Amino acid sequence: MKDLKAAYKTIEQDHFAPEMEISFIDGGKRTTLRYEKTTWTVGGEDKGLRYGENPGQEAALYRLVNGNIAIGEVETIAPGAPLASAPELLQSGKHPGKTNITDADNALNILRYLTDKPCAVIVKHNNPCGVALGSTLAEAYFRANKADRLAAFGGCIALNRECDLETAKLVAENYAEVVVAPEFAPGVMDVFAAKKNLRVFRIGNMARLRDYTARRTIDFKSLIDGGIVAQTSFCAEARRPEDMMPAAATRKIVDKATGEATFEEHKIARMPTAREFEDLVFGWLVEAGVTSNSVLYVKDGATVGIGTGEQDRVGVAEIARDKAYTKHADWIAWEKYGKPFNDLRLAFGEEDGARRQEEIMEQTRAEKGGLPGCAMVSDAFFPFRDGAEVGIRQGITSIVQPGGAIRDWDVIDCCNEAGVAMVFTGQRSFRH
Repeated sequence: MKDLKAAYKTIEQDHFAPEMEISFIDGGKRTTLRYEKTTWTVGGEDKGLRYGENPGQEAALYRLVNGNIAIGEVETIAPGAPLASAPELLQSGKHPGKTNITDADNALNILRYLTDKPCAVIVKHNNPCGVALGSTLAEAYFRANKADRLAAFGGCIALNRECDLETAKLVAENYAEVVVAPEFAPGVMDVFAAKKNLRVFRIGNMARLRDYTARRTIDFKSLIDGGIVAQTSFCAEARRPEDMMPAAATRKIVDKATGEATFEEHKIARMPTAREFEDLVFGWLVEAGVTSNSVLYVKDGATVGIGTGEQDRVGVAEIARDKAYTKHADWIAWEKYGKPFNDLRLAFGEEDGARRQEEIMEQTRAEKGGLPGCAMVSDAFFPFRDGAEVGIRQGITSIVQPGGAIRDWDVIDCCNEAGVAMVFTGQRSFRH
C-alpha cells in the first residue's frame, strides 16, 4: 500500500541552475537582473527548497543579487541584502518548501508598512489570518492569534521585533510551521527546540523594512504556457490619514422626457475620528497582503474578520462577517472551557455540549461577532450600496475603499443615512 504520508517528507531533486539571469532588451540596450540560488544545510544535506507548492514539483529559491532597471518613471534597484529570498535558517527539522517562503514573504509585505509599533502577522496559504499591533510583541502576537486561532494552526508567524521569551512561550503553545523575526533573545531557541519541525528564520536586516515601503520591484507572473507577465510591484500609497480623501461623487441625472442632464454633488457627512482613522490606515495597509476580491473588518489595531478571494463584493463582505462570528464564538469557548467550539459536544457529551454551544452563540449574536465599532476595508470600490450595508448592519462605524464606482453617490448616501464615515484612497489594491 502506498504511504501517502511519505510524500510530505520527500525532498525533490533540484535540477535548477545555481544562477539565473533575466534580461530586458530595448533595441541595442540590454539590462539584466542576476539571481543566485539560495540553499541551506539541514541534516548534513545542502539543499534549497524541499519541493514547490506540492510534493512532486521541483522548486528553487533565487535571490536578486544585481540589477538596476528603469521601467517608465519607476526605477528598480537591487536591494543588496535580501529579506525573504535569503533568510538565515536557525532551526529546521526539514528543508523549507515553497509555501513556507511565500507565506513569509507576504508577511513581510504587510510588515513593511507597520514598523512603528510591535506587530505580529500570521499568514496561512499566502493570506493573513491574523494581524495585530500591541504595546509589546507578546501582546501583538496574542491578539493576532486570537483573531483566528483555528486558521493560525500550521501558519507562518512574522514578528517585527526581537522575539523575546514571553512571545516565544505563547508561540510554542500552538503548532506553527514558520517563525520569522529579526533576532531571538537568549533562551528563545531552547523553547523552540521542543518543536522539532518548526522552521525558524532570522532576517537580520528586517529593520530595513521601512525602506521597502515605497520601493517597487519587478514582479513576474508565470502563465500556463510558459509565458510571463512582468509588472512593477504594488505599493500602498495611502499610508497616513492625510493621504485619504473624503468620499465625494457627482451623480448625473438625465431627464427622460427632455434628455437634459443635471448633476448632483454627494459628499460624506462625517469624517472619521482619530481612532477610526488609525484603524482605517491599519486595515488598508493589511489589505495589501490579501488576495482579491477581499473585505476586512478591523478594530483597535487588530483584524476581526478577513474575507479573501471571493468573486463578488457582497459575498466577500458576508464571508468576512461570518468568519468574525465563527472566530468570536470559538474564542469564547476557548477562554471559558479551554476547548474549541466544535469540540464541545465531544468534550461534554451531546446534550450538555449542545447547550454550551447555544449559550456561546447567543452571546456571539448579542455581541455581533465583535464587529460593532469596526472599520470596514474594501480593496476595490463598492459597485452598489449592498456591500457596504453588510458591514453597516453589524455596527461598523467607518469605511475605506478606493472609490471610482458609477454609483459612489449611492454608497455615500447609504453611509450618511447610517452616520458612518467613509474615505477614498483613489487606489485599488487587487492582489491575484
